[in-house]
Amino acid sequence: MSKLERDLLFSIEQLALSYRAKPALQGINWQWREGEHWAILGANGAGKTALATIICGEQTRFAGSFERSDSLIEGGTEYVCFERGRRLCERDQKLDCAEFESNAKDIGTRVRDLLETDDWSDADRDALIELLGIQNILDRGLRYISTGQMRKALLASALFSKPALLILDSPLDGLDVAAQERLREALSDIMAQSPAVLTLCRSVEEIPSACNKLMILDRGRVIATGSPDEVLKSPEGRSILEAPPIVFGALPGKEKPNFSPDAGPTIALQDVSVSFGDLCVFRDLDWRMESVHHSVIVGPNGCGKSTLLDLLTGDNHKAYGQNVSLFGQRRGSGESIWEIKARFGRVDARMQFAVPNGSTVEAVVLSGFFDSVGLRDRPSDLQRATTRQWLASLGLSAQQKSEFHTLSFGLQRLVLLARAMVKSPDILLLDEATLSLDPIHRRLLLEAVDHVIDAGHCQLLFVSHTVGELPRCINQVLNFKPSEEGSRITVSDRLPLNKQE
Repeated sequence: MSKLERDLLFSIEQLALSYRAKPALQGINWQWREGEHWAILGANGAGKTALATIICGEQTRFAGSFERSDSLIEGGTEYVCFERGRRLCERDQKLDCAEFESNAKDIGTRVRDLLETDDWSDADRDALIELLGIQNILDRGLRYISTGQMRKALLASALFSKPALLILDSPLDGLDVAAQERLREALSDIMAQSPAVLTLCRSVEEIPSACNKLMILDRGRVIATGSPDEVLKSPEGRSILEAPPIVFGALPGKEKPNFSPDAGPTIALQDVSVSFGDLCVFRDLDWRMESVHHSVIVGPNGCGKSTLLDLLTGDNHKAYGQNVSLFGQRRGSGESIWEIKARFGRVDARMQFAVPNGSTVEAVVLSGFFDSVGLRDRPSDLQRATTRQWLASLGLSAQQKSEFHTLSFGLQRLVLLARAMVKSPDILLLDEATLSLDPIHRRLLLEAVDHVIDAGHCQLLFVSHTVGELPRCINQVLNFKPSEEGSRITVSDRLPLNKQE
């Protein structure tokens, strides 16, 4: 190698990649030099993930040249993303042996199992665990921690391997405001010490302050590179961040709801608490969701938001024996879990990864009629017609026959919204539904939700770790305040001041 070449971590020339004849990357030229920390900014579907999978070695079939330095080959690359967390949870699900356990629960892979290493001293290991704030989840199974906690656990695992290059896919996603600030500080410390860090970002706010190089990707092409300041001030940088106008079509007609507001509140909980062994998740919850309410459930990672949702939708048995009523009926009075689930239309980020490979957009939406993962039943002509109507109303008619996983994250989330709505639910439940979306697609989803609510199709339960971005229809807030004795939940019809302003 020449003296100049010794400064390179890797060199990419005319890189191209296609998925089923659809270009994902086109003509990428990029050189990474020692001392650089890069961020790649782009909307959902811009090509960030495709480029990251090539760099980390997961994708080996591509055109063009990708040359790595000896230090990169020897030190390796670690890629922290939702996909790795999903694969680990799927493995634990397949190996679940709960039926043979006395407590009918298989913890599976614990967080501490990801952190076993002989390359770190106990003091350095404990310091990183404290820096990332994961001391309290070390003995919890990966399937039983929040999205944000999973993100921090995977980051710790990646750092313990001491890679030459660390790739972070939207590292702030799924974290509450306080956790985001702690992670920003941790990333600054990490970048100051090495390794080289590549951050994939969907918004300007996600770019770490320690990044000294920025690339903007748009539909698989590099449109600008340089220092973050000069790139963001360039015409190319400004244009790619502008949101296009949003236009939705007419919604299908609403079937007559099974639940009458005359029967009382949609949801009523009185003095409800949930504990698992010695762990109290939340306590003494009094809450009435009347027919006029569209509610947001907000609180930091691990405070019990998902537990409350599972209590409502029948996935958690702790509702039995407590004062919990849904749609005017006391829980435990003869209803089946499937009857409860039929009243909820649910959208969350985990569902996106559960869609079987090869599923078309139409099949994904049709599966909503049967509350199934994948389409296993034969739909009727009426169900097919309703599916087409919902796709048209959300601007997705052109994608009807497309394979679900070929769409951008943002469009996939709109497809899941259509899936949730085809069965005419009484409550639309969005659990961190804007997670992993760029600002444009986040706004698109929120506008679509308001479009549905404005038409009177259902009530809304919106779950978020922050109140920063909410549908405008929200008029009730459940605020989780964690404590050692279990979260306290306050109910109010006023949004926090930073949202109202």
